[in-house]
Amino acid sequence: MALTTFSGPVSSLNGFIGGTSTNPIVETTAGNVSESYATTSATTGDTRLSYNRLTFTSTGSGETFRALTRVTGANGATGGTINGAHISTSINTGGTISGAANAIRATIGAAVATPGGTLAALQLDTDFASGTTLGAESAFIRVTDSGAGTGKMTRLMNVGTGTGLFTAATSSSTLAGGIKVRISGTDYFLVVASALT
Repeated sequence: MALTTFSGPVSSLNGFIGGTSTNPIVETTAGNVSESYATTSATTGDTRLSYNRLTFTSTGSGETFRALTRVTGANGATGGTINGAHISTSINTGGTISGAANAIRATIGAAVATPGGTLAALQLDTDFASGTTLGAESAFIRVTDSGAGTGKMTRLMNVGTGTGLFTAATSSSTLAGGIKVRISGTDYFLVVASALT
């Protein structure tokens, strides 16, 4: 893999481009096309390996970060996985957490009283062709216990107080249906009610 080294501050007023859609960087062996490694011994404040900020000042749309992984060869991910993004936080030997640690933190906010639109901290989409047939294990969210110490995480969610997401029922509710959940190869349903009384 080619190595490019910069000494001293590097500045660009037009961003940096590595390859184009018609002339991409070509790799024939496994490796990281772009790498950054750092350590920090800061005792206060936030350290970020990469910081990006995009401000929309008109009616346009887009993202601060957009990642797309395409598979064009047969039998992709044989003996491995292919991901659009893989984000991890690891507490290694000697490390402990006094506050909070998250693999992914998604925040939606507004500094105005009525922002409008359809807002969500997390949106899950699909983009399958109309004739696609999915396997029985396909789902919007998949939860696995992948480490050596399985069985440690016993809760699917932890909903904080004051979120307004939970309403207690004082008596039996009217059954409206269920949300399908697959557990260990078997489909189950989370019961939903049309009313809480």
